Amino acid sequence: MRAVPPAARACILCAVLCAAGCVLPAFTGPSTPWRTLGLLAALYAGCELLGRRSSGAGSCYPVLLAAALLLPPGAAALTAIPGALIGRVEHRPYAARRIWHAAQLAVAVRAAAEIPAHLGVPQGSPGFPYVLLPALAAALVFCLVLTALDSLMLATAERARPGAVWSGLPRSLAPHTVHGLAGLMMAVLWRSPFGPPAALFVLLPIYISSWVFAQYHRERAAHRATIRALVQAVDIKDQYTRGHSERVGKASAMIAGELGMDGDKLEALRFAGILHDVGKLGVPTRLLRKDGPLTPDERRVIELHPEYGHEMVRGIGFLGEARAAILHHHERLDGSGYPYGLSGRQIPEFARVVAVADAFDAMTSTRSYRRSRPVDAALTELERCAGTQFDPLMVEAFVRALARHGWHPAVTADEQDPLEHRQVPQARTGSAPSADRERPA
Repeated sequence: MRAVPPAARACILCAVLCAAGCVLPAFTGPSTPWRTLGLLAALYAGCELLGRRSSGAGSCYPVLLAAALLLPPGAAALTAIPGALIGRVEHRPYAARRIWHAAQLAVAVRAAAEIPAHLGVPQGSPGFPYVLLPALAAALVFCLVLTALDSLMLATAERARPGAVWSGLPRSLAPHTVHGLAGLMMAVLWRSPFGPPAALFVLLPIYISSWVFAQYHRERAAHRATIRALVQAVDIKDQYTRGHSERVGKASAMIAGELGMDGDKLEALRFAGILHDVGKLGVPTRLLRKDGPLTPDERRVIELHPEYGHEMVRGIGFLGEARAAILHHHERLDGSGYPYGLSGRQIPEFARVVAVADAFDAMTSTRSYRRSRPVDAALTELERCAGTQFDPLMVEAFVRALARHGWHPAVTADEQDPLEHRQVPQARTGSAPSADRERPA
């Protein structure tokens, strides 16, 4: 508990006291059905143990919502505690997180269990379809209480904005609605002539779907690890552009947001920006680190890096359109770019976005062959080259994005003056030389 901030400790203590008050009636009341409580608590604990291996903790919630329909509120709250105390915890401090999770679930289940009684449903008699609305209402309350408590903990432990948690509430409603319906099915089957064994079959599809979802997240994590490894290799090889790939990914995502892209498309475009220079792994290090201008032959060697990069990532299926951006991000709107001299709309959309982001970061970063330019000069140059080198639509989107969000790149070892281009000035005047024509970015 030493690693837990004092405010978070107080939050955990308050939650534990609230949870104790929630479960106390189970011990003092005369009508606690201990057999049903024990079976549901053991079932929930078993699901949590399986969740340790599959990361499918969400598959456990139908058991708790079934308990909210089958048991008195205090007994339903008690059902959650044993499983939560032995459940999966991924980060330290483990004990504090388990205690918090147990208290959080006890309070949420108690709140959910109060809903059917307030809506006139007799306790322990879930008759379908009359209990459908109360079951959905109980799932909604369960979701709201969990979100509220998560928001409180993040605000105290990590000083995060409470709104950051509540913004994810709409995405949580759908799975919690499914859990509520599954909990209702479990409760109905539990009270049916087939008894508790029949209720177990409800958990099977829920558990399978949670397992598939967990596999999907593992795959995405592996994708990100692959990308990080490639970017780190480029940064090690070309020390003067360390951090460039991440900044181009960030700028590309900013442009994508202004163009109305979201979801998978925005993420793919961010990947395109991050990996656009991966082909430099195939370029001799002495050329990447050379001080001064390149000879024509040296320039031709470096200009092969888009094709090298495309070959490296061609078999990575999840990149999608990002692969075309890696190949064509040095094409120019007037057809004077490379490797194929495409022009206008022949250049893929992702490549036109990355070209703007790449040139901007190249101009505002210190390189071995020149110092960085201020942000205002770089934007002036992008606007001057719009229509010939860059797509005007992408340049306008980037200007709007910078005006809205500013530019706050991470400081890297190659920055001589990190404050020089920390934010976008209100007015942009003056001129600048052509965008990084000395050397491919």
